[in-house]
Amino acid sequence: MTNLPQISEAEFEVMKIVWKYAPISTNDITARLTKTTTWNPKTIQTLIKRLVTKKALTYEKQSRVFVYTPLVAENEYISQESSTFLKRFYDGNITSMLSAYIENDKLSKKEIDTLRSLLSQRMDKGGE
Repeated sequence: MTNLPQISEAEFEVMKIVWKYAPISTNDITARLTKTTTWNPKTIQTLIKRLVTKKALTYEKQSRVFVYTPLVAENEYISQESSTFLKRFYDGNITSMLSAYIENDKLSKKEIDTLRSLLSQRMDKGGE
């Protein structure tokens, strides 16, 4: 996995919109984010510019409109962030992380059942 750019929480909100709707214009990004945040359009434009500078987004000008597409794949970024979180807080040990969540009642019965199912499917595929 390549080293992906560091993205702030606010920038991540922009990325979620771009990942879901790309290619997407500045106006469309702004319209979607002003519905779910208290940010003004200038703030959103600043976040978009930062993401372009960080090489998380690219754009092309179509007529008088800028249209953005991601340079960073959503699954790659989330995988990197999950790995960083796991290393930082649980020394890379997913069992420790899950144990902490279970012991502190952070997982619902439904989430535990889902994990059981995922683990069972993995074992059926010959996983160790």
